Amino acid sequence: MEKLTPVEVTNLLLGFAVMLALARAFGEAFNRFRQPAIVGEILAGILLGPTVLGSLAPGLFQGLFPTAGALALAYHTVITLAVVLLLLIAGLEIDLSVLWRQGRAALLVSVLGTAVPFAVGFGAAYAFPRFWGFEPGADLLTFALFFGTALSISALPVIAKIMMDMNLFKTDVGMLVMGAAMFSDLVGWIIFSIILGMMNAHAPTDAELGGDHGGMGIGATIGLTLLLVAFTLTVGRWLVHRAMPWIQSRLSWPGGVLSFTLVLTLAGAAATEAIGIHAIFGAFLVGIAVGDSTHMRAQTRMVLHQFVTYVFAPIFFVSIGLEADFLQHFNLPLVLGVLAVAFVGKLAGCLLGARWGGLSRNDSWAISFGMNARGAMEIILGLLALQYGVIQEDMFVALVVLALLSSIVSGPLMNKFIDRPQTWKLEELLHARLFIPEMEAATREEAIRELARPAAEAAGLDAEMVAQAVLAREQIMGTSLGQEIAVPHARLEEVDKPVLVVGHSRQGIDFDSPDGKPTRLIFLLLTPQQDMSAQIQIMGQIARLFKEEQARAVIYENDSVELVRAFVKTEAAPLLAH
Repeated sequence: MEKLTPVEVTNLLLGFAVMLALARAFGEAFNRFRQPAIVGEILAGILLGPTVLGSLAPGLFQGLFPTAGALALAYHTVITLAVVLLLLIAGLEIDLSVLWRQGRAALLVSVLGTAVPFAVGFGAAYAFPRFWGFEPGADLLTFALFFGTALSISALPVIAKIMMDMNLFKTDVGMLVMGAAMFSDLVGWIIFSIILGMMNAHAPTDAELGGDHGGMGIGATIGLTLLLVAFTLTVGRWLVHRAMPWIQSRLSWPGGVLSFTLVLTLAGAAATEAIGIHAIFGAFLVGIAVGDSTHMRAQTRMVLHQFVTYVFAPIFFVSIGLEADFLQHFNLPLVLGVLAVAFVGKLAGCLLGARWGGLSRNDSWAISFGMNARGAMEIILGLLALQYGVIQEDMFVALVVLALLSSIVSGPLMNKFIDRPQTWKLEELLHARLFIPEMEAATREEAIRELARPAAEAAGLDAEMVAQAVLAREQIMGTSLGQEIAVPHARLEEVDKPVLVVGHSRQGIDFDSPDGKPTRLIFLLLTPQQDMSAQIQIMGQIARLFKEEQARAVIYENDSVELVRAFVKTEAAPLLAH
């Protein structure tokens, strides 16, 4: 069996050490400025790649990151595993039931936010192929399909991070954006998998780009792809859901679930690679099937996220900078053209869908900018297209610039359009009759029903109706914020101003917290249906204030709502300035 030489092993380990160290350093630095870590990680790759290190010290660059030979193959293997795991995480984020439960607005945003940019990208590529770097002799249909897909897809992990940074993740506007992005990701990857099948059908014996798939025709590849999607999203989901309780009860936790998930991921990746579709699509489908199970605990998801996000994802994003010389292949007209059609197509589609869905002008713009973040998914699509010869280095660089710029500006632009017509102060919502220092509930449903009674009385509503509305929202996505806090909530037409009930459970209640801790501090929040900003404001104040242990201790240690109000008034004042 052929092995790496000691020198190659040394260079391989040193290379990965440098990649990971620089990626994490730059990622943490960008996080401090409230920017996605991916931006810093790709910048680290540009510094280590031919753009900087390759120009200043070509010998060192070739020694650490050769472009051919056994060492290059070893790098390629690990990076392939990294991107497979990254797509597993993207799949875990997708819950299709969220989209259907969000209603007409989310469905219109997701459909038009995917179809319009796809049509714009496809039409632009087909009408002016030479401007976009299309090489004569290549397949124009494949190129146009790829360009349309690249402009239509959103980056679910980046969008989720933006929603978290803005304290919107558990709000209705955050869920609408997440649901629409889920649909965009799923449809985009199905289309791109078909494109990969078309490329493999044209070059079935190219071992480097997909291997010999037995001369399988494009019709068979597409048919098997759609069959695999249908099986995974129906029977596969059901089988995983049935197997999960047995694994959790019989095997060690969380090791059993993690092993089960990784085994399925590698098997799914192998299956799609075998039929002529890239391995990442199989990992993506497995992520959807596993993540959709209600038995998949939030803490287990968190372990998987941390495992991939802090080890494999940085290595992959650094490798992006090794693929091309970003200065030599920076084509300004092409970059500006890609940015223009990408922003116009995505914003126009999402804005049209949101307005038809009955949302206000400001909310529609906010959602459109949230959906415009491309990030990791755009880069993965571009990298695969570059490796398969669909695009050239100039287009790849333009797509990376699009991914980075859209990820940077989406949050700030979205924030500018979040409509906050009235300021709601947390201390003004705290009242003695809406404060329960000793909750009796032992389960999540019991807690919501216990808090719904005083909330309904304060709002002049039926307690069962309030409880059902909050429970229905809880089923879409859990409202635990971690750190012993949960904010179950609902927006109701019958409510004309926010109602907040605070409950303290001394024994703790299982709200499926991402950190695995029992929830002791529960805020049940009712806000007007037509005022999305009230929910965003109040939940943001709760998340920022009570993430500190000393703030939670004030409620844990006091039965007097006046003491709690005094503390909140003092500590929350700086938050309202933001």
